[in-house]
Amino acid sequence: MIELNSELLNYLAGNGYQQGDRLPTIPELAERLGISTGKLREQLEVAREMGLVDVRPKTGMRLQAYDFFPMLRANLLFGLALDPTLFEQYGMLRNHVEAAFFHQAVERLEPADKQELEALIKQAWEKLRGSPVQIPHEEHRRLHLTIFRRLDNLYVQGLLKAYWEAYEAVGLDLYTDYSYLEQVWTYHQQMVEAIIQGELDTGYQLLVEHTGLIHRRPESADNPAAAELAVGVARS
Repeated sequence: MIELNSELLNYLAGNGYQQGDRLPTIPELAERLGISTGKLREQLEVAREMGLVDVRPKTGMRLQAYDFFPMLRANLLFGLALDPTLFEQYGMLRNHVEAAFFHQAVERLEPADKQELEALIKQAWEKLRGSPVQIPHEEHRRLHLTIFRRLDNLYVQGLLKAYWEAYEAVGLDLYTDYSYLEQVWTYHQQMVEAIIQGELDTGYQLLVEHTGLIHRRPESADNPAAAELAVGVARS
């Protein structure tokens, strides 16, 4: 068994607990692990940050399913708080991951998923062509995550979900010009049409071209974080 630098994590990993199982109380756990309640509470906070344990007043502590996303999100957002231009590096990683897993992910999509993609395209155009114009950010996020939702790889899923948390953290969901959005959603529409028609190579090429658009995105001087990010992107 792999040894972890935490009595609590070793205990959770090695005692056959399943998702939703109730854990012993803090005093009971401390006694079983041979550590103080203070040290256990410190380890418990780490487990909560990792999304491994849910603690509630009436139901006690329960084990959660293993998920790569919570700890990755916390680490990524801390990095962006130090330096927003780090988003460029993470964005490049995300783009390569989407490209690498695109065919595998799309082959697993079900008819209901494809219908949802079509609905998201429709909703996005309604926002862009409405009065007032609205930025279809939620549709953007959902569209990409829907394409990859059937992929059975929790590390890829966590990485892709964390990207959108970072995207919002640096303010890229809040501004841009209209012509850029039209270009983005034209790519989205063509990509979804290719997916539905089973033209996966065409869909892949459209994805690759689309994810490169952020390097040509018009920036706003009214958004300091995004302007700083733009400098880093421009230098790449």
